[in-house]
Amino acid sequence: MELTAAPMLRDSLEKQNPGEIMAVASRANSDYGRFVDEVKDMSLFPLWERVGGLKPGTKCLPAHWSYESVRPQLLLACEMVTKKEASRRVLCLENPTLRGTTFICDSLFAGLQIIMPGEVAPSHRHTPSALRFIVEGEGAYTAVAGEKLPMKLGDFVVTPAWAWHDHGNLGTTPVVWLDGLDTPFARFFGAAFYEPYPEDTQPINRPQGESIDVYGTNMLPADYQSDGQSSPVLIYPYERTRAALDSMAKAGKLHPAHGYRLRYANPATGKHPFPTMAVSMQRMPAGFAGATYRSTGASVFAVHKGTGRVKLGDAEHALAPHDVFVAPPWVPYSFSAESDVELFSYSDRAGQEALGYWREQVG
Repeated sequence: MELTAAPMLRDSLEKQNPGEIMAVASRANSDYGRFVDEVKDMSLFPLWERVGGLKPGTKCLPAHWSYESVRPQLLLACEMVTKKEASRRVLCLENPTLRGTTFICDSLFAGLQIIMPGEVAPSHRHTPSALRFIVEGEGAYTAVAGEKLPMKLGDFVVTPAWAWHDHGNLGTTPVVWLDGLDTPFARFFGAAFYEPYPEDTQPINRPQGESIDVYGTNMLPADYQSDGQSSPVLIYPYERTRAALDSMAKAGKLHPAHGYRLRYANPATGKHPFPTMAVSMQRMPAGFAGATYRSTGASVFAVHKGTGRVKLGDAEHALAPHDVFVAPPWVPYSFSAESDVELFSYSDRAGQEALGYWREQVG
C-alpha cells in the first residue's frame, strides 16, 4: 500500500534524515489519515498540523489614498446621496486585503466624512471609541457628551466610547474630516453596540470649551475621578499642537525616524487618549531623510501639511496634503520631506501596550 504523508508532514520530509522519514511515513498511513479526519469532524484540530505558527505581522498590505483623487468622490457622494439617506456620508478607506469589512487594517477603521453647509449628522452613540481629525473647511462643529465643539483645520476631537455625538455645518463650504475608530476591537469581543438618540441633536448642557478649559490646563477639579479610559479633554486644538511642535523643534530633539513627534495625552492619567488607540502629531523639516522604522502596531497617517515621500515595505508613495496611508504591523517604513511635513497619526499601540504586546525597531 502506498503511504501518503499529511501536508505538513510531507513538506518536512526533505529536511529530515532517512530514519526520521521512516518515522514520519509510519505516522502518515491510512490509520493516521482516518484519525485526522475523525478529530476534524469533532471540531478538533491537531496543533502539529498547523501551518504558520507565531510570527509578527498580518496579511494586511500597506495602502495609500491620494486626497486629490478621493475628494471628487466625496463631493459626488453629496450629489447622489442625501444626508437623510446616509446619516453620515463617509467613504471608508478599506484595506485591499480586507474587502467587505470597511476596515483599513485588522484593528482600526478609517474613513473620510464630508458634511455640507446647513446639514446635521444625527446624534447617536456606540461602544467603539472614535476620533476626528479635521482635513478641510471651517464652520462645522461636533457635539460630544453635551458640549459643542467648533472644529478647525488640524484639530483632533475625542469621542469616548458610548458618548452621544452629532455634527453640524454652520459654515458656507463643505467640511471634511478623518474618522478613526477602534471598531474591530469591539467586533472581536462581540461588544459592538449602537443606539440612535431620539432627536437629531442632543441637549447642550455644558459651556463651550469646558473640557479643554477645565481639564487641559495641567490641573484637574479637586473631586475629579478618572475612569482610567478616555481623555476628559474632548478637543485638542491644532494651534496648541503647533506651538508644542515649535518648542520641540527649537530644543532640537529630532528622532531619527519620526522627526519631531508628540503624542496626545489624557491629562488625568498621562496615558493615551483612548484605551485602545494612541494618537500623535509629528513634524519633519525640509530635507529630512528618516531611518527605517517598524512596530507591531498598525498605524494610520494623514498628511496635514507639506510634501514628501514615504516608503512602505517595497513600495514608495508621494505625499501631498490630506493624503492618508496605513502601515500594517511589522512592515518597515521611512519618510523623506521635500518641504516641512506634518503628519497626524493614530495606532492600536495603546491596546497593545495594555496587553504587553508592543514592540518596535529603528533602523
